[in-house]
Amino acid sequence: MNLDDFSDLIERPDGGVRRDAEERRERLLVPPGSLGRLDELGEWLSAAQQSVPVRPVDRPRVVLFAGDHGVAELDVSGRAAGSAHELVRAVLDGSSPVAVLARRFSVPVRVVDAGLDCDPELLPEAVVRHRVRRGSGRIDVEDALTAEEAEQAVRLGMRIADEEADSGTDLVVLGDLSVGGTTAASTLIAALCGTDASVVTGRGGAGIDDLAWMRKCAAIRDALRRARPVLGDQVELLAAVGGADLAAMTGFLLQSAVRRMPVVLDGVVSAACALVAQRAAFRAPDWWLAGQVSGEPAQAKALDRMALTPLLDHGLTVGEGSGALLALPLVQAAAALAAELPERAEEAGPVDEDPEDAEAPADAATGEAAEAGSTA
Repeated sequence: MNLDDFSDLIERPDGGVRRDAEERRERLLVPPGSLGRLDELGEWLSAAQQSVPVRPVDRPRVVLFAGDHGVAELDVSGRAAGSAHELVRAVLDGSSPVAVLARRFSVPVRVVDAGLDCDPELLPEAVVRHRVRRGSGRIDVEDALTAEEAEQAVRLGMRIADEEADSGTDLVVLGDLSVGGTTAASTLIAALCGTDASVVTGRGGAGIDDLAWMRKCAAIRDALRRARPVLGDQVELLAAVGGADLAAMTGFLLQSAVRRMPVVLDGVVSAACALVAQRAAFRAPDWWLAGQVSGEPAQAKALDRMALTPLLDHGLTVGEGSGALLALPLVQAAAALAAELPERAEEAGPVDEDPEDAEAPADAATGEAAEAGSTA
């Protein structure tokens, strides 16, 4: 499998349609520039949808890829290794932050088990039926996946993207449910950006103390030694230091761009997968929005490399797609304003006189003159 093939399959959002949207914006009663970034969002959506005016975003969906990472055994996370299924259960039970927000915004949530380390019986069949393997390898000393598993995970993500596009989903909020995932994500970003481990190591969604941070930094340093020799092949890179959930998210992002389905990225994990996808197809980031600033230094480096500016910065570190979901109403508001604000009335120009009316006075004057001459 060669992800570089996606470069020929992905086109940018329609530039001509975007220019039409910009011209329409100039005609609105609200002065240009007064809506700030909402103008840019509305024009971006028009180009993605190939529609002026833009259509409402009324069928969004949250898609969360779940997985456990063997590197969590080194106590680099605020959560116990192999406990990602508890995060999944909280989402399904409606008690997690993303579940509460999704319920509030009336957005359906889909959870895909790509590599959880738990008995399948603990979760519904609809969640676990996609699992590539049980947990991912400890990336500081071994590959996260075999080459075959990495390809299987990428194809899983592609399949999920096709299912969403075929069902009419018009925008995806993408997130992850993982333990150890930020360590793998930071490794990918450091490898692709040519950065040292200390520059990308953050505290994770659950927060860690200084000793755990040092263990995490050391794990990323060791994983980087294994990542650098395979930088030329994205699938090999995902197999070496990614994981089933990260590989699936990468495939999802690439196929979503092929299907012209916009995606809002959440935190450092989705940013890492986006960076891998950009390496394969340089036009793909034109289909993504960065939902929020997570506070992870690796996320900041990845977004800067892709020239994506986050929509929100609320200090939210919980992950799970929550920050990206909070950005959804902003995107929907931009679409509504672009579509529903009235245009200025055309300025009235000079009124042309009817030629017959214009000739009548002249005819009358000529007749009066002739009558006066005959009388004389």
